[in-house]
Amino acid sequence: MLFKRTNIEEKLSLLTQKEEAQVNLIKNVYALLQKDSENEERIHQKLAGGQKGIANNFDFDLLETNKIYHIDQIKQICIDYRLRFLDSKYFKGEIPQEGISRIKALERSHRISIEGFKIIAPSKLFRLEDKDDPLLFAPIGNDYFYLIHRWGNDLHPLRKVFAWPFKNIVNLTAIVLMIAYLITLMVPEGLFSKSSSQAEFWIVYFFMFKSIASVVIFYGFALGKNFNPAIWNSKYFNA
Repeated sequence: MLFKRTNIEEKLSLLTQKEEAQVNLIKNVYALLQKDSENEERIHQKLAGGQKGIANNFDFDLLETNKIYHIDQIKQICIDYRLRFLDSKYFKGEIPQEGISRIKALERSHRISIEGFKIIAPSKLFRLEDKDDPLLFAPIGNDYFYLIHRWGNDLHPLRKVFAWPFKNIVNLTAIVLMIAYLITLMVPEGLFSKSSSQAEFWIVYFFMFKSIASVVIFYGFALGKNFNPAIWNSKYFNA
């Protein structure tokens, strides 16, 4: 006989085995997805919680050294660019999926559960109590932090320039003096008297300085503004 007879029992048995294998595969995939979903939920809870004094037990051999920063370096950047460095629970934006995936990958490779997340971002991206470019960090101990993920757009190239007057009272006074001087130069000669003089220039300059300084002081007090060194790690709107 050229062709072997078909054993239906064998075919049924093979089909059953295939179906069982498929069911097991589906179960395994579901279990993996369920575990991954539980991991994501746990990470989101950690991001929303925020804990003090946490030091994650990273494997330093696996860390990228160019992503390790000391608190003094972070403070300097925040002051220069008028940013805040706060617990992730105050962040009102959404952590991108890429950031969550990065956390999961770190947890798998280091075999730890990461806690104590911190974020660098402009004030407007935080839920501050009055009670453009976020960076997600995790503490590694001794005031060092590991950069996990950065997302969003880069900061405006002139942000550091705009933030300079708010670094301290000296910078702010200097910028007010400069603006008052420029405005005084634009005042037409002989506007207040027939003959312009050096004394008249300085009287107008003093008047302009007082006017601009009054506006700046009113703006600062009315909106609860403060200098960069005072707000870089403050959770309060009117720090």
